Amino acid sequence: QVRLVESGGGLVQPGGSLRLSCAASGSVFSTRAMGWYRQAPGKQREFVATITSGGSTNYADSVKGRFTISTDNAKSTVYLQLNSLKPEDTAVYYCNADLVTIVNMLRRIYWGQGTQVTVSS
Repeated sequence: QVRLVESGGGLVQPGGSLRLSCAASGSVFSTRAMGWYRQAPGKQREFVATITSGGSTNYADSVKGRFTISTDNAKSTVYLQLNSLKPEDTAVYYCNADLVTIVNMLRRIYWGQGTQVTVSS
């Protein structure tokens, strides 16, 4: 199995920035895509951003121009740079990864446990 662990969340003022990280570890795998979702209190989990193994990115309209998704060279860690943060960005941010484990060639979506981002004055 593969384990995803998010980090980098915290409390920031409106207009501030954070950088979230999500590291994948465990079974040897190849990466198809990695991404971020978020869930605010009382709301459904929503898509934020994804990046494919080829480097193509996709963003939710609500974060386009403010957030940037990227990976390391090994494509085992995904980052989310959050700029110009707004109070409505407050949520638990979850990492996900579309991976193929090498030992059994199974493609599966993995989820992290989430990291809290709070934007408040």
